[in-house]
Amino acid sequence: MNRLRNSTSPYLLQHADNPVDWWPWSDEAFAEAARRDVPVMLSVGYAACHWCHVMAHESFEDPQTAALVNSHVVAVKVDREERPDVDAVYMTATQAITGQGGWPMTVFMTPDREPFFCGTYFPRDHFRQLVLNISRAWQEQREDVVDRAKQIVAALAENVSATARALRDGGLGAGLAPADDGLSDWFGAGFGADQTGARFREVAEGAVAALDGGYDGARGGFGGAPKFPPSMVLEFLLRYHQRTGSPDALRIADGTCEAMARGGMYDQLGGGFARYSVDAAWVVPHFEKMLYDNALLARLYLNLWRRTGSELARRVAEETCDWMLRELATGEGGFAASLDADSEGEEGKFYVWRPAELRAVLGPDDGDFAARVFGVTERGTFEHGASVLQRRADPSDAGRLARVRSALLTARASRVRPARDDKVVAAWNGLAISAFAEAGLLLGRPDFIAAAHDAAALLAAVHLADGRLIRTSRDGTAGGTAGVLEDYACVAGGFLTLSGVTGQARWMTLAGELLEVALADFGDGAGGFYDTAADGEPMIFRPAEPADNATPSGTFAVAGALLSYSALTGSARHREAAAAALGVLPVIAARYSRAAGAGLAVAEAWLAGPAEIAVVGSPADERTRALHETALRAATPGAVLALGDGTDAAVPLLAGRGLVDGAPAAYVCRQFTCQAPVTTPEQLRKALAVPS
Repeated sequence: MNRLRNSTSPYLLQHADNPVDWWPWSDEAFAEAARRDVPVMLSVGYAACHWCHVMAHESFEDPQTAALVNSHVVAVKVDREERPDVDAVYMTATQAITGQGGWPMTVFMTPDREPFFCGTYFPRDHFRQLVLNISRAWQEQREDVVDRAKQIVAALAENVSATARALRDGGLGAGLAPADDGLSDWFGAGFGADQTGARFREVAEGAVAALDGGYDGARGGFGGAPKFPPSMVLEFLLRYHQRTGSPDALRIADGTCEAMARGGMYDQLGGGFARYSVDAAWVVPHFEKMLYDNALLARLYLNLWRRTGSELARRVAEETCDWMLRELATGEGGFAASLDADSEGEEGKFYVWRPAELRAVLGPDDGDFAARVFGVTERGTFEHGASVLQRRADPSDAGRLARVRSALLTARASRVRPARDDKVVAAWNGLAISAFAEAGLLLGRPDFIAAAHDAAALLAAVHLADGRLIRTSRDGTAGGTAGVLEDYACVAGGFLTLSGVTGQARWMTLAGELLEVALADFGDGAGGFYDTAADGEPMIFRPAEPADNATPSGTFAVAGALLSYSALTGSARHREAAAAALGVLPVIAARYSRAAGAGLAVAEAWLAGPAEIAVVGSPADERTRALHETALRAATPGAVLALGDGTDAAVPLLAGRGLVDGAPAAYVCRQFTCQAPVTTPEQLRKALAVPS
């Protein structure tokens, strides 16, 4: 029976015609397992996942293997991007049981949703034997299997509780931090701004020292292979450098950004970043391309250019936005989730080149030139003599390079393209809205601002229902999955950025409504946040992960949105909620600073005020536009923008702010205490000096 055919997940649709009798995650699936008295096999993956495709081809598309699965278990298929709550809960179980995780994730559980065996990818023969062994154990050792499942669930619940206590109390718990680390003050009431600032400075200094200790000075990034783009950490380092002038912070951020942009993880022809590098030198990527990576990295490179004037950073920021607009924009105005790593059944086939292929497209002279510039060798840097394009240095003949890139990009367009997962994920579109809005203003690209607006309009029209967010949509139709904390946080953050760039107060109002839901339905009562709403689907435990992963954690993202909203509205309640959400930061940063980048970046915004910049003047006046662009270009960490014509006070920051002697003006404030208004970009740059 084809139960996946009506899904809004392209990943589930990939499996709709499998001979495996898949069920979506649903009460009905578990009821069926209870009725048949068999275990449930949960298979979790996502559309761009290479090894998910491998296991699908080997096992799920094989009739004999499928018959075995159908006979012995109820098979449930989940898109981890659509159901991050399910993924988080059972990935925690998988990591606890096996010591590692990954996708595809394979979990066997009771009809009560209690896991007793977990793993990831299994080759077909191994997988077949595993299904038989699971079935045999279920029939012959039922009591032991059920007891094991209950022990696992109890241990997971206790670990979650212990981790929450450790984060709340600053205690040792789960090995997170020493019990006498003096961090308990974070969670008491009534600490003042001076104490908060001192704590943030201390935590930031320690994090920079730890990051420097793990920095790969020769190749950029942190640690060895594989290397993932540390977007949030690098954003923090740029903000820290802006506040302190630290050469070490800038060295790490700039060095890593250049290494990523010049290696094979960056598409040297079409722009955009792959998911990660399989080696330590950024040569060979895992070729899938994710919206969230590119949204985060576009904004990071834009901010690097703002701080340093790096032409490489500017180019990469613009090319990455162009790539997202060209490759991921959907007909409804949003941005698709990802591009696959594979085409024609081979990973990376769309992207790699051989010297003979370059010469065939370009001729012998330009072909040899391209091989030198892009590091294409006869031996190859990838598989089967193929090379991933790199650009370790810029040739002196920029015109020739542009001509060669254009010709190769045109030739590559005739290849079979990787598949696209065209579902729209709310949180990731929120990240894209922020990137496109700021890039559009700073780079003079109104099409980028229009793209940010279109994505926001789609989220408001399709993903918002009765004040609650729906996580995904496809072809303009909302999915059935409730938004999680990161959706509320990232969409609110994107709306706030868009409001400041466009001057449309509607987006600030919507952001405020989303944040009210986050505070009311996701808060844990002690200043922290769960990842799922209180009225969400009950799981074996309620997930609450405050540390960053590939994207900012929901906790840190909501802290940033709360702080920005407080800066635009003067709301002390939202500012206090942001501080409370950051209560987990010292413990996480002390244990693993690379998982605290988003929180550290928000802390830098706190230390900078954040600055509140109101630009007042006619949008048609060039002087207004100059002040507006300067406000963002010279902005201190986490600064918020408000744009108005002097007649609209829908944004509180604009209330009472008017023209100065008939001229457009900018007001720089911190906690609604403002300096004298300025009327020139030079005066505005001086007013935006970072406070010590």
